[in-house]
Amino acid sequence: MPALPESLRSLRQRNYRLFCSGQLVSLIGTWMQMVALSWLVYRLTGKAAMLGLMSFCNLIPVFILAPLGGLVADRVPSRRLLLTTQIVAMTLAFILAGLTLTHHVRMWHLFVSALLLGTTNAFDNPGRQVFVARAVPRPDLMNAVALNSSMVTGARVAGPALAGILVAAIGEGWCFFLNAVSYLAVIAGLLAMTFPPMKAREPEGQSQMGRLREGFALVRRTMPIRSLLILLGMLSLLGVPYSVLMPIFAAQVFHGSSRTFGLLMGTSGAGALAGALTLACRPHSHGLGRWITATSLAFGAALIGFACSRSLWLSLPLMLLVGFCFMVEMAATNTMIQMMVPDAFRGRVMSFYAMMFLGMSPLGGLLAGLVAHQVGAPATVALGGAGCVVCGCAFALHFRRWREGARGLLRAAGETGD
Repeated sequence: MPALPESLRSLRQRNYRLFCSGQLVSLIGTWMQMVALSWLVYRLTGKAAMLGLMSFCNLIPVFILAPLGGLVADRVPSRRLLLTTQIVAMTLAFILAGLTLTHHVRMWHLFVSALLLGTTNAFDNPGRQVFVARAVPRPDLMNAVALNSSMVTGARVAGPALAGILVAAIGEGWCFFLNAVSYLAVIAGLLAMTFPPMKAREPEGQSQMGRLREGFALVRRTMPIRSLLILLGMLSLLGVPYSVLMPIFAAQVFHGSSRTFGLLMGTSGAGALAGALTLACRPHSHGLGRWITATSLAFGAALIGFACSRSLWLSLPLMLLVGFCFMVEMAATNTMIQMMVPDAFRGRVMSFYAMMFLGMSPLGGLLAGLVAHQVGAPATVALGGAGCVVCGCAFALHFRRWREGARGLLRAAGETGD
């Protein structure tokens, strides 16, 4: 294939190219479904608390079941695991589309669908993390993680924008149907991949619960990994639920429609894409710790500014900054942990990453919905932003000790940087 720029070096690997091309199509559909589902819930109920509850049902299985998903990801070939999760997710999307298009959809259908999809994601996310790490050479790992984040956030730009137009034009049900069809792209990509034979990994007499405790003990005693996970978890709990309340900002604060909702979410996604591409262009991991500190603080400050704004044209740049900062913090955290963790523990440790990234946000979404019902969406987002600033400050106060510990782990893994 033609020579690729250094910022795209991971795409030299055939399996990774297939993974990215299929996932890009599928993730656009996923974001379309997420936006359409939020709008459908708000249209059917008009209640902020129901938006929070829907987010809770979609993501709480990840918090509960991700460690089990990590165990499976450490033992089952990544392609087999991802094929299974993608087929299940496609089936759920087809069922949801059928119910909505035939006007038989009820709120309990949406909640059950969200719980089942969340359960699927509890196994899918650790499998993706392990797949990315095994699909590229170790020197290209940071680039692969950043490009994977770029792919996710590129879909986050296109998906909400398309959903905002399609929901207004043809309704939520067709968004669900298009998402179901989009899974065929990633399934085809996975089937086209080739891998060398994989040696069976025997448990060596250790129970599955013992292996799970072993992974938890590694996270608990490794201060740099533990600190990164705690910071990410707090930002997910306090800051990320702004997206749950976005339909309220679109309809009540900015007096718009589903298109306004899609514009706000798409702008945040554009900022996230810029953040991921910024990391992809970096040739090494040096300085990532300082980036994590700075973007954590800026993320909270941008949320406070957004909550105080009553102008859509002022809020859009703030959403751009929100997306940029959280993506850099999240992707840099992913990169640092992937570089520090031993291969034998990768699935289990990255399952704790999934718990913090995806599992804490439903708790925050549920809490945000309940708080917004009492004090309003703007005040809720402002409080969450203030909490993110406090967490960023706490991480900054211990940064020197964290950096020394991270350097030791990176040296042991044959890497450099902080």
